[in-house]
Amino acid sequence: MSNRARGGAALLEALVALALLGTVGSAAAWSATESLRAVQRTHAREVEQRAAAQLLNAVELWPRADLDRHLGTRGEGSWRLYIERPTETVYTVTVSDSAGGVLLQTALYREVEK
Repeated sequence: MSNRARGGAALLEALVALALLGTVGSAAAWSATESLRAVQRTHAREVEQRAAAQLLNAVELWPRADLDRHLGTRGEGSWRLYIERPTETVYTVTVSDSAGGVLLQTALYREVEK
């Protein structure tokens, strides 16, 4: 093989190596960007969960009369609060987002007032 042919092969190998390096670099940058977005979505969801938990904590303190007054679905800020009474002494409380996805749910016991 002549020097000229070897030089052409070396140039071709260098171009292939640069193309591979560019592809791998691009994939790594895309992966890092997607990881950062996933972390940001997780942090936003955590903030939303904490705020919804504060609402649920407040509702847990309501007496039976307040729970009865709020039966059904109602908007509470950016959430929907759904309260139902499946039995005489048990209430279920669900906090969902505006799209209807359940964030938190609990059951509360309240004695029947005599």
